[in-house]
This record gives sequence, C-alpha cells and structure tokens, in this order.
Amino acid sequence: MTEIDWNNPRLKVRGLRKNFDQRVVLGGVDLEIYPGQIVALIGSSGSGKSTLLRCINLIETISDGQIWLEGEDISVASINQDSVRREIGLVFQSFNLFAHLSILDNITLALRKVQGKTKAEAEEIAMNWLDRIGLADKANDYPDKLSGGQQQRTAIVRAVALNPKVLLLDEVTSALDPELVGEVLELIRDLKKTGTTIIMATHELSFARDVADWVVFLDQGVVAEEGEAAEFFAHPKNLRTHEFLSRLNI
Repeated sequence: MTEIDWNNPRLKVRGLRKNFDQRVVLGGVDLEIYPGQIVALIGSSGSGKSTLLRCINLIETISDGQIWLEGEDISVASINQDSVRREIGLVFQSFNLFAHLSILDNITLALRKVQGKTKAEAEEIAMNWLDRIGLADKANDYPDKLSGGQQQRTAIVRAVALNPKVLLLDEVTSALDPELVGEVLELIRDLKKTGTTIIMATHELSFARDVADWVVFLDQGVVAEEGEAAEFFAHPKNLRTHEFLSRLNI
C-alpha cells in the first residue's frame, strides 16, 4: 500500500462558503487532503457533501473562501476551470456515460481529446483498466448492456484513467441495487492500493470505517467533527456525531 505523503497537502480548502440565494449550504469549510489519502465525507442528506465536491471541482461557483491544488489558488476568478477539472476528476452517482459510445470509447474519449494521446495509446490505457476490473470482454458493448455496478465501475475508471491529482466520488453507490454495491466498493479499495487521492461522499459508513484514512462529518454545512477513521468511529467526540452514528447503528 502506498504511504501517505504528509509533507504538503495536495488539496487545501479554507473558509469555503456556498449560498444559494439566501440559503447557506456551506458555512465555512476547512479541509486538508494529502497525496495518497482517502477521505470519507459523511453526513445526512442536505448536509452539503455533494455541494462541497462540486465546489472543489469548480462546477459550483463558491460564495467565499479559497481552494488550493498543490499550492495553486484555483478559486481565483482568472483560473482556467477546464485545466483544473483535468486535474480533479468527479464521478457522480448517475454514471453519466455516453450512451452512444462503447465502453472503450467512453474511456478513451478524454484521453484522446483532452490529453492528446493517440488512439492506440488511449486504448492501451483503457484496456489495461478494463482488464483490471474484469470488464475487458465488455469493451465493445454499449452502456445499456451493462449492469449498474459495471456502468459505475466504468465511470470511475474513465476518471482514473486520466490520472487526476484528486478523484472526487459523489455517492457513487447510491443509485445501485444492494448486490451491486460491493463491486464498486471493491474497485475503490483497489484504488487505495495504487495511492490514488480520493475524497468520497458516502452513506456506506462501514466501508468508510474500513477503507478511509480520514473521516469528515458535515452537519448543516459545517465540519462538525473530523479525525482518523478508526478513532472517529470508535470514539466520536461531538454529541451530534454520536447521535448520527447511533442512529445508523455504527
């Protein structure tokens, strides 16, 4: 397993606020994410998890605060947002695969169009990943021929194939039938071994406890508590955290 580099944060968030009209969704979030670290964002629906990920990826315009990626302030108005999104991958719960493209073409498209790789180079990368997750025989199939778990694994591989500095996973198991969840979680477990830096919003708390290095509990748009995963789940310090975990039998 790749050791976490604790010397310099890969991603740093300070005082991040996001308002929708008069409604405060994020009320001043601070985060530090380190290379090779897996961070689980947990919290009730509406706590701000997805909005935080979308702000980090610059899909949502932040209302206040700063975000740094490897020391560069990516929250300034002059930043090239497309270049940032090449470095910060985001995978949604809804798969978002292109229905008219094969699985292979879904993965190679950005490799060719964004990173400028040749067709042969892109297909080699894609096939290596598909072989790794047991879907090499599905390369020429279209998304509607795959199960939900297979589609979600493909969506994650499409993002990982670009070798982003940070991978954001937004409730990637929420749209799946229970028997398919394990396939996706196993892929995330494998990604941990490669040293991929991941921020994962999830309701799968037992998985977060077993796989995440650090857990952040969002409550009403603020960080109510955070800590090393084993300690966080075993000995929550905040009453609100204790209530949340108790309600879910964790």
